[in-house]
Amino acid sequence: MDRRNFLKGTATSALALSAGLALKTAAKAATVVELPSYHRLFPDLPAAKFDMADLERLASGDGKDLPGMSAAPELLKDKDKKPLRSAQGKLVMSATPENEMDDEENFGLPAGYTYLGQFVDHDLTFKGDDDFAVKGASGVNARTPRFDLDSVYGAGPGLQPFLYEADGRRLQRGRHLTRSGKPSNARDHVRVGDRALIGDKRNDENVLVSQLHGVFADFHNAVADDARTMDFDALRRNVSWHYQWMLLTDFLPRLCGPDVVASLLPGFGENGMVGMPRPQLKLTANMPAEGIPLEFTDAAYRFGHSVIRSVYRLNEPMRGTADEIRRNKAMAGRLAIFAAAENAGLNGFRTFPSEWAIDWNLYFETRTPLSVAHIADGARRVQASYKIDTSLTNPLSHLPEFSRMQENGQLRQDKDGFAVPKPGAMPNLTLRNLTRGQVSGLPSGQDVARAMGIEPLADADLRVGKASVDGLEENRSIVEYGESFRGSAPLWFYVLAEAQHDWSQRARATKGDENAKNAVPSRLGPVGGRIVAETFVALMSRDPASVLQAPATWRPTYQDKGKFGMVELVTIAGHG
Repeated sequence: MDRRNFLKGTATSALALSAGLALKTAAKAATVVELPSYHRLFPDLPAAKFDMADLERLASGDGKDLPGMSAAPELLKDKDKKPLRSAQGKLVMSATPENEMDDEENFGLPAGYTYLGQFVDHDLTFKGDDDFAVKGASGVNARTPRFDLDSVYGAGPGLQPFLYEADGRRLQRGRHLTRSGKPSNARDHVRVGDRALIGDKRNDENVLVSQLHGVFADFHNAVADDARTMDFDALRRNVSWHYQWMLLTDFLPRLCGPDVVASLLPGFGENGMVGMPRPQLKLTANMPAEGIPLEFTDAAYRFGHSVIRSVYRLNEPMRGTADEIRRNKAMAGRLAIFAAAENAGLNGFRTFPSEWAIDWNLYFETRTPLSVAHIADGARRVQASYKIDTSLTNPLSHLPEFSRMQENGQLRQDKDGFAVPKPGAMPNLTLRNLTRGQVSGLPSGQDVARAMGIEPLADADLRVGKASVDGLEENRSIVEYGESFRGSAPLWFYVLAEAQHDWSQRARATKGDENAKNAVPSRLGPVGGRIVAETFVALMSRDPASVLQAPATWRPTYQDKGKFGMVELVTIAGHG
């Protein structure tokens, strides 16, 4: 696809933007502002109380025969299935080979959407409450709770000109990146030392979200080149409307189901235009104009942590050395999402190797569809996210941000090669999420379901583990992890378990072998899906500058056969 094919519609988009002059607003400052911020969808429901020992057991298991939500590491083993160690005595990570079926993969969600979800989160909220001190509706949101890309644009060229080129329209881009020495269109951020000069530091917290931020910057610059008569405010609005259209027509339907989105937003997108959408909101009817629900930020939208893979391929040329291929072929050329050893993981907040340019054809369906039929393509296939379930991949138990550093700037490792936590820190993401929900005073998942008019799942159906054929029989009920969970599950856990239960029912009903059942796509259930989808629609409907307030005849300039999703956005940005 060549974006020149779309230029004919650029003038029309410019006229539509001019017609919507009342909708244009100055760029919002990305600095901390006092806002009403966080509130509860169900303020009358009691806060769920759990024993801390039970939460710890749910997160990590009991160290014996009861596994927790934090998955055990995948290790390289010998012929007797005993873990192998490196020459330095460290355990050696491994993974399912790329040309084999991985029972954790979600064939309804390419891996790129995992980091799109993280990017969107950073666009909406920033609590800065790592000590879990923020309670209830108190606290300050350092982002505008609107889909306005303030994490990319910062405070705009007037207040943060260092983010922009001299013309005040295009975003600055940094050094060129290669694919193991081969040229690519990818570029890094401008950096001072290791620190990226971007609108939100969190968009550099891993290599994947960092380069995805770059895709959005490149999309903005492509639109700026095509629409040379647009001033910055109109340009930003045009890019934001394309972004919001993609979220409503591509991202949300994949996560929550197209029927859920259509029921919330009838009339949107008819004939490929905005039309006259009529939001049908219930849960968020009393949400303040600048508010955002805690049930969304501290529970439902954190489903994304469960879909993170343990390892990723950045590009095809990265195949590893001959020695790496001989010793650990499944991992050769792939990297863990986080690792204690330098350049073994996709850790962020640093200048990563220049040959790590991401090939987005491996993350979105720009070249081939995500399909079981393409597993045999190995390193060329689209990587899938993991399923939405009650299991988080092992690297998320050792978050680098909360781990100890050595004097040489590298993470300190324990005897097995895992990062050593900082004193008093909580590096396990599973436990952080469970603790966050309790500190925020969230109600139980069962109480929320009842308040939504949904029959809550029984304790026996709230199970801990992976959404896989093996898990159908092996996963244990949450009540085995503590009496405080009887009839009352943490809302975040409930959202994951609900999605897993929905998948389990469809997998059991699927005819075929284990691979056919494992390939059944995963999505959010009725509680989690409704909270996520309605929050998105509510935030856009309350934003006077959103695509829902655009002229009825506005349509994405860069539609391809009536569609504008991440495939089209990535392609126009020059990465498809």
